Amino acid sequence: MKNFKFLIVFIGILLIFISGCTNPIKNEEQNLVVQKRIGDENNYEEFKKISNSEQVQKVREILNNIDWENVKVDMQPADYKFAFQYKNPKIEAKAVLYELWIRPNKDKVELVIDAESKYAHLDKNESAELFEILSGEKTSELK
Repeated sequence: MKNFKFLIVFIGILLIFISGCTNPIKNEEQNLVVQKRIGDENNYEEFKKISNSEQVQKVREILNNIDWENVKVDMQPADYKFAFQYKNPKIEAKAVLYELWIRPNKDKVELVIDAESKYAHLDKNESAELFEILSGEKTSELK
């Protein structure tokens, strides 16, 4: 009987601990805020705010499937910058800033998370899909 009471108390404490560790903002809706470089300098302006949940989720999936390289890169100013932003203004979270460059032959993109020293280049399909969501343009139509 003593062991049974101990087991009940242990399970109760375990459940409280587990429920306290869950992330309540995991399923909160987010926007994507996209900035575009102006001129040749490191100046950016807000270009687009994406609030379509399917598009935001697709970008999240593309980013999660990337094999990031842990390397510090020194590149020209990015063509675009973007970050996820919670729709609920009461939620405060550290934003991860992604920087995007269009490759010279304009068929692929490169990404950097500067604060985490991560770099990746995407294949043609991923590049086209990501770029079209972020910019509204197709990589095949770039000049």
